Amino acid sequence: MKWLGLLLAMLCVATNANAQAAESDLAGAKDHPYIKRFANSSIVLYDTKRFDSVEFQTSTFARFNIVNRQREFVSAPVVAEGARTRIWYEAPGETTSLEVFRNYVNELPSLGFTILYDSSKDKQAGRWNGFLTSYGFGGTKLSTSRSEFVMYGASVKNLHTLTAKRDKDGQVTYLQLTTVQWDNDNKTFKAQRGVYAALDIVDVAAMKQNMITVSASEMSKAINATGRIALYGILFDTAKADLKPESKPALEEIAKLLKAEPNLKLRVVGHTDNQGNLDSNIGLSKRRAESVNAALASQYGITSNRLSAFGVADLAPVASNANEEGRAKNRRVELVPQ
Repeated sequence: MKWLGLLLAMLCVATNANAQAAESDLAGAKDHPYIKRFANSSIVLYDTKRFDSVEFQTSTFARFNIVNRQREFVSAPVVAEGARTRIWYEAPGETTSLEVFRNYVNELPSLGFTILYDSSKDKQAGRWNGFLTSYGFGGTKLSTSRSEFVMYGASVKNLHTLTAKRDKDGQVTYLQLTTVQWDNDNKTFKAQRGVYAALDIVDVAAMKQNMITVSASEMSKAINATGRIALYGILFDTAKADLKPESKPALEEIAKLLKAEPNLKLRVVGHTDNQGNLDSNIGLSKRRAESVNAALASQYGITSNRLSAFGVADLAPVASNANEEGRAKNRRVELVPQ
């Protein structure tokens, strides 16, 4: 029975080591319920958002676009929206990036995930110049035991990344894992020798609509005071120009405005964020404005000569496009008197 005692002792040591690692986690941090952590690793960065939009890589990384601060890939990434969890783990010591990465590759299928992209199986992968740049922009400036640039400052020599998807019990979840390796301690980046693993996880869900409908009288006041009114209650699916049913209250108020002021003519101007190609977004934003005009004409009897449609894509932002909060403010429809 000596072997049994030895096994129990080994299990006890491993359990204690993992418990100690968890105790050193950033205050308030915790593992995502669907994902395990690598043994003896601790959380050094933790951030959650109730609703966010994240691009998930499914093909070879091409370059980092410094203008819009977005990664670009050979094929379009999957865009997932919902509750977002961001976790950075630190696994110090002799651990290697490949070791941590392979552990996740082997473990994820047992947790219900299908791997959509694995850089270790991509013969074109390896040109990582700029890939880690996005880890140095906004959204990661949290109080941690490590520098906010501990991922950004790492060498790409031992970089590995994957994207996985879980579809179980009615819940779809996307995950991106990126592992990097520090061969030595680094005081500048407050990095320890070992591995840092960054997880971005999105539990897909529709955004709860909390917008307060702007009344016809409020629209009139804003137009008279500032020459325009920005509306956020007119909704479309990503990359589409079909009005969502939730747009009805806003359309009703626009119709009330036009009926109350029979001499008023409006330019309906569509605006997008900077995601995607500019020329495509110009066309998309105009089609969205045209959809608004068509609905006002067909559903509310507004004559077409009182409405004109324009699209300006992201050429007139009202907030930064570097984060989802700003992009949400930039996606809007504006009414401008003719």
